[in-house]
Amino acid sequence: MVKSHYPDDSSLPSRVSIIDENNGRQVRMAWLAVIASHKVNGVSALHSELMVQSLFADFAMIFPGRFCNKTNGVTPRRWLGLANKPLSSLLDDVIDKTWRTDLSKLSYLNQQADFPGFIDKIKQVKLQNKSRLAEYIAENLNVIVNPHALFDVQIKRIHEYKRQLLNLLQVINRYNRILKSPDDEWVPRVVIFAGKAASSYVNAKLIIRLINDVAKVVNNDERIKNKLKVVFVPNYSVSLAQMIIPATDLSEQISLAGTEASGTGNMKFALNGALTIGTLGRREY
Repeated sequence: MVKSHYPDDSSLPSRVSIIDENNGRQVRMAWLAVIASHKVNGVSALHSELMVQSLFADFAMIFPGRFCNKTNGVTPRRWLGLANKPLSSLLDDVIDKTWRTDLSKLSYLNQQADFPGFIDKIKQVKLQNKSRLAEYIAENLNVIVNPHALFDVQIKRIHEYKRQLLNLLQVINRYNRILKSPDDEWVPRVVIFAGKAASSYVNAKLIIRLINDVAKVVNNDERIKNKLKVVFVPNYSVSLAQMIIPATDLSEQISLAGTEASGTGNMKFALNGALTIGTLGRREY
């Protein structure tokens, strides 16, 4: 079929062949997926464009209607409406319930930004969510954290490219700086990690172990005086995410630049009012 439709391109059949004849007759699984699929979807507009222009350029020419894009996203009905009922109720009162199906309605909040009364209500909602998480941590991990402290959160699959290790290094650096200058005005901070590692991923498991080891040192050092706490929440799940995300002040999105196709965790945090610390160059930004 390829030869008859594109007689002027003699190398095209080998380029789109499911079997790679140049490297020991290996099956090209991505090629097989494209040929066997009715539609091929990219997880972001940029990702889709890059794939069509580079990796799948030949297939895009042969099957021009096969490639499409449905950008990854999150539903506000779960990650705000269900996960953060105190904030949802406040938004219902200030806007109305239409924001639940039309998120553009949240732009109305720009008009409320200079009203201290509204800001106080937002603070109360955040404190309520942080207190709920603090209670969970105390009951399940036997670690007492201050809900008035800044909650610095990184929750995602444990992987080297997601750089939980980099985050932990800044925790160790902060710990050493506090010990060196204990009388400085340090903003109390609770650094929260959560996530799972693949069963065979040794380095990821070692990162989890190191986080817990650092937590033991920091949390039991009386010289720190609650200026810093470190928590690893085990058995990460959607239910736990729905508790942690509404309580977050700082959202750590620090994966190695260029390695995230289109992450959605950052969107969940942003919906709940967290500030994003993000790597420049990530495709979801």
